[in-house]
Amino acid sequence: MNLNLDPTFGPNANQIAFEAFTFNGGEPHIKIKSDIPKNQEVVIYHRINSFNDLGLLLVATDALRHMGVKDIALFLPYLPGARQDRLMIAGEPLTVKVYTQLINAQHYSSVTLFDPHSEVGPALLDNCVAINNHAFIQRVCEQIEKDAFLISPDGGALKKIYKLAAYLQDYHVVECSKSRDVKTGQLTGFKVYADTLENKSCLVVDDICDGGGTFIGLAEKLKEKQAGKLYLAVSHGIFSKGFDTLLKHYDKIFVTNAVRDVQHPKVIQINLLDLN
Repeated sequence: MNLNLDPTFGPNANQIAFEAFTFNGGEPHIKIKSDIPKNQEVVIYHRINSFNDLGLLLVATDALRHMGVKDIALFLPYLPGARQDRLMIAGEPLTVKVYTQLINAQHYSSVTLFDPHSEVGPALLDNCVAINNHAFIQRVCEQIEKDAFLISPDGGALKKIYKLAAYLQDYHVVECSKSRDVKTGQLTGFKVYADTLENKSCLVVDDICDGGGTFIGLAEKLKEKQAGKLYLAVSHGIFSKGFDTLLKHYDKIFVTNAVRDVQHPKVIQINLLDLN
């Protein structure tokens, strides 16, 4: 049986009925209305976009335990705090560890993530299953020019993009880099390590798009190297500054529904549950 805590995310079949609300004091609450056999496995599907969303997950898990459900799996496509996976400045938290400790305390039979930001999150999670972005990007490649370059936006993405290229086959990788001030977050020094991109289409692949500064700065350098059409594919689309500025540089944006649902004529969203 499936408990879709985010009503717009999760499979349609075998759904558990529930009522969720927030008390006036700010506490999330849930009342599960379906009868669940004690030996029945339950898979919780959830997208966490706030600490209150995490609270809903925790109280839902507790409610299932009190109903006698022993086997609970979690499908959590985007791990909150995944980008805070190392200590850069004194006085800041190791946020990914805070979230993973809370999740581990629930003793899920498995925790499935999609395209995790780094190896740190999966390493900290008990019984973690990490799904790569290969099927997603393959679906994207079916919708763009077949001779496009795969663009790695920075050094952190290199390992994953070379594995992706080996899976897809016949795609050439172009490496890029940038510099970030860890105190201010300001991005500078974008570089594209190619003499010319031969007016070919370029697909920039990354796991997360928040404000989009990386991809805007990179697009300008790609055009200087004679790039053709520019496409952006991100597994986790936060898009905190919207799409307008990004779409001045990119012909189309491809994203999954791992974080939220988006609607825009030039943004193509691919449902994670439709990927094999």
